[in-house]
Amino acid sequence: MPQARSFHSRSPAETRRLGRVLGELLRGGDLLALTGPLGAGKTCLVQGLAEGLAVDPRAPVTSPTFGIVAEYPGRVWLRHADFYRVESCARLLDAGFDDLCDASGVLVVEWPERFPDVVPAERLEIRIESGPGGEDRTLQLEARGERAR
Repeated sequence: MPQARSFHSRSPAETRRLGRVLGELLRGGDLLALTGPLGAGKTCLVQGLAEGLAVDPRAPVTSPTFGIVAEYPGRVWLRHADFYRVESCARLLDAGFDDLCDASGVLVVEWPERFPDVVPAERLEIRIESGPGGEDRTLQLEARGERAR
């Protein structure tokens, strides 16, 4: 049974801080599925995850929208995939997506709802929604599987 928890963020700095704390808890083989509208703060959260995973702070952590996947060495590899512009599941598999789900790194997938069949069932789902204020966000975390809990 999925387990859920919500967090409120009042700024990009708070969203990033939540990512950093979460990143410190992650280990190889973990998968995070990020959903939310464009501009919700998914990449900001990933930047915090990178800090928590000890990725070199000089590495520019950005959304890999046009490259599908970006990889960053850290305590374990951070692999950041973005399905937003991927046109087909075949293209995703041709790009080697299935090789990214292993114990040598943490995989973060933006827009997993575009190709749900390729995203492993064991994961932490994070939905980011804009709040009433310009920078307010609600982050809903839902654990799918024992490790995600």
